[in-house]
Amino acid sequence: MSTKPQNIKGMRDHLPEAMILRHYIVDTLTHVFERYGFEPLQTPLIEYAETLEGKIGDDEKLIYRFEDHGGRKVALRYDQTVPLARVVAQYEGQLILPWRRYAIGQSYRGERPARGRYRELWQADLDIVGSSSPLADAEIIAILTESLAALGFTGFTTLLNHRQVLGGIARVAGLDEDAAAGIYRAIDKLDKIGPDGVRAELLNSGVGAQAAARILNMIILRGAPFDVLEALSEQLAGDERAQAALENLRAIIVHLQELMVPPAAYVVAPQLARGLSYYTGAVFESVIETPPMGSLLGGGRYDKLIGAFAGHEIPTVGLAFGIERLHDLMEELGLGPRSRMIAEAFVTLFGPELAGTALQLAHELRTAGLKIETALDPAEKLGKQFKYADRKRIPYALVIGPDELARDEVVIKDLRNGSQSSIPRSTVVETLHALRD
Repeated sequence: MSTKPQNIKGMRDHLPEAMILRHYIVDTLTHVFERYGFEPLQTPLIEYAETLEGKIGDDEKLIYRFEDHGGRKVALRYDQTVPLARVVAQYEGQLILPWRRYAIGQSYRGERPARGRYRELWQADLDIVGSSSPLADAEIIAILTESLAALGFTGFTTLLNHRQVLGGIARVAGLDEDAAAGIYRAIDKLDKIGPDGVRAELLNSGVGAQAAARILNMIILRGAPFDVLEALSEQLAGDERAQAALENLRAIIVHLQELMVPPAAYVVAPQLARGLSYYTGAVFESVIETPPMGSLLGGGRYDKLIGAFAGHEIPTVGLAFGIERLHDLMEELGLGPRSRMIAEAFVTLFGPELAGTALQLAHELRTAGLKIETALDPAEKLGKQFKYADRKRIPYALVIGPDELARDEVVIKDLRNGSQSSIPRSTVVETLHALRD
């Protein structure tokens, strides 16, 4: 191993400028979540390995597993959904259902790092536990839409589908659903490989030409949500489970309209599969075309996962915001707070004899809610203090010298353009608040 200091590949250090944007993302999401009555939850980063195993399908190979010093088989948290299921089963008697919960924190996946994909990732999860109502699904999608808009995203679309619509498509192909995973994987690649690529994969997996044509006719359906649902209903006529799923999607869309979610913000997408095996009902995924990054986030209904721990079914619907993807896209699009520094002003120290006066000013400004950094060496020349603050991109520097003290004034220097002015000491708080706003 190299002796050069380095972090593990796929696990990033977030320096102050990046952390300010990440805090902005988390604070924005938390504000939206809590306006809908969601409550916070925190679970450990480490779970018993058996808690996670057998719950996430093909991606189980990505779980970080190890033995602790006591020989216990443990694993790093893969996502926040399986730990939620464990919590609900463990504390079921203490929870009031339906329970709206959110959780924000790290998860770990041993995958190959790529743009938007990391081995350590932060997620913001949102779930409604204990309700099978389609209104619960619609509320999650409404929060998704409002959250992305609050972060500054435009032009995003949420794709809606249902696992039993996919099941119906598999049954049309004459496949047993246990053998349909390959169908789902091929369908889910439509945007990447196109209809011809999907047809080739279906034929290679043993699907007949006529069945492949029927599948393609369904997954390429586009249009207004109710029109797509009607077309699917005709194509899947006679399949009771698929018809019930389509009715469920209709109810969700009606509730989206009632929740005032913009009609342009969602579409019915029959090709959407979602990878995790625990989904049982409606699934959804938000995408943005520019810049291309695939899925922004996704989620769906999983009515059986918690039952694997609780011993009885507890219906649940939820989603996960990937903070890494949001951060990277917002960096690329120039979204987020205008300022990427903490301090709003820098209080200089004119000299040892005036240091106490300057520090009292800093205290007054902080008490008024302003973020203030001060110089630390009273013997340091003002020019060097200004240079330091400018390098930190702090916009304003304040000076109280002997002349300002005698006149009960403060100099405010705009470090961005070099201009400065003297103002009464009594108006500094008001002036800085006005400049900040």
